[in-house]
Amino acid sequence: MGDKTLGAKIKSESYFASVWNEFRKNKAAVLGMAILLAIVFVAVFADVLAPHDPYLQVYSEALQHPSSSHIFGTDEFGRDIFSRVLYGARVSLLVGVVSVAIACVFGSLLGASAGYFGGAYDAMVMRCMDVLLAIPSLLLNLSIVAALGKSVFNMMLAVGVANIPRYCRIMRASVLQIKNTEYVDAARTSGASHMFIILRHIIPNCLAPIIVQATLSVGSAIIACAGLSFLGVGIPAPTPEWGAMLSNGKEFLRHNAYITIFPGLAIMLTVLSLNLMGDGLRDAFDPKLRR
Repeated sequence: MGDKTLGAKIKSESYFASVWNEFRKNKAAVLGMAILLAIVFVAVFADVLAPHDPYLQVYSEALQHPSSSHIFGTDEFGRDIFSRVLYGARVSLLVGVVSVAIACVFGSLLGASAGYFGGAYDAMVMRCMDVLLAIPSLLLNLSIVAALGKSVFNMMLAVGVANIPRYCRIMRASVLQIKNTEYVDAARTSGASHMFIILRHIIPNCLAPIIVQATLSVGSAIIACAGLSFLGVGIPAPTPEWGAMLSNGKEFLRHNAYITIFPGLAIMLTVLSLNLMGDGLRDAFDPKLRR
């Protein structure tokens, strides 16, 4: 038993080592990871890096163009845009990661159980997913936030619920491929419970496509949360958040475009880095796409 466990551990380590080696060969993916790590660093140490208080309103310095004292300029309340962009990285990354985690956990569990048990339960779960997919994601997000109220958690919950069907379908397709394999049959024969089989044998062997999808979805979640904030139903003021900053700056776009340019660039750079990483992980996990 010990030899088998050691062999499985070595096999798992060698598999992930090969994935990492393939990922490192993709220069675009490595660049995306470096950019993302830099953004995470900025988010963690925003209170050290920010030259001004992001909440401080100095009306005498309102709508100043970029200068040596305010390198990104100031908004209509005289707040330093550079400091607010730095602090906004915390909020935007948090809502993106948490909303994807909500969708990933619930979608994976539903997809795994539906694919494993099949029958009427599978049909019921998938029809529910079809109903969610039939509703435009923006409309669903707006409905959830309007029903629960404006808050950071409610916005993350809304974006997460809208993405559950995507993970459910991916997990179900993977489970259907492996649920009748020899090691799953052996677990059933040994008397293992269905829950143990799903959590211990099914889900761990279906994680590769979920990891890739999660990496790609964080960028989409950040854009969705920014869109909700832009429409005025996202994170309440005065919390610095990139989408809310875009919304506040749209009235000054003609003469003070910098108010929207810098948070827009922050969103673009973050989403680009996540997409580059997601493409690299997809190629690394799929042997058919390896170079």
